[in-house]
Amino acid sequence: MADAVQEPNGSDIEGDSVVLDAKGLRALAHPVRVQLVGLLRKHGPSTATRLAERLGVNSGTASYHLRQLGAAGFVAEDTERGNARERWWRSVHRTTWFNDPELAEREPEAALAYQQSVAAIYTLRLQQTLNGLQAMPRAWRNTFDMSDWALRLTPEETTALYRELTEVIARYRRDAPETAASAPEGAERVAVITQILPELDAPASSPIPPAPQKAEGSPTP
Repeated sequence: MADAVQEPNGSDIEGDSVVLDAKGLRALAHPVRVQLVGLLRKHGPSTATRLAERLGVNSGTASYHLRQLGAAGFVAEDTERGNARERWWRSVHRTTWFNDPELAEREPEAALAYQQSVAAIYTLRLQQTLNGLQAMPRAWRNTFDMSDWALRLTPEETTALYRELTEVIARYRRDAPETAASAPEGAERVAVITQILPELDAPASSPIPPAPQKAEGSPTP
């Protein structure tokens, strides 16, 4: 999935973004639809047949979900590319924001389904990168990182951490199909996935004897 964002207590939303309402949340409460939106954002306009091949589903399934996404305003027909025999689709937005706690409470099943779909797609993307890592040039292999840090923060500090992380990411070049050609030589797509996971049941101190220490932020086994 490209650019699915859940922000604590929303701040400035980009102009090419969509903020999920109840209708949009229910429309995206299906993993195939989340993936379809992501593929169109990542690779640009495409047909149901080509998208179905990428996802490993039949074209009828892809067509059905594209129509549902179209009805909800996430995708639209690309009339400049389509013809009588081939229907092309494009994404309407670049990013999706889900930042309404009250909406999550009103639509708990749809909210959970959407979040689980996004999490599953992130896991798949990580596994795909791992599977292809050894075939990458050394310079790109050396950029790979998979780390975690354990912090003890207040809700206010956690929100501040999120904002600082997004400010850092915003300083770097965004990826979009229409801007890929103008990127510097050697630039490739890099996915940055942030996860802030409250662990409210974690004890302040563990009775388990400490394991051999590792460097803070080193790759997780």
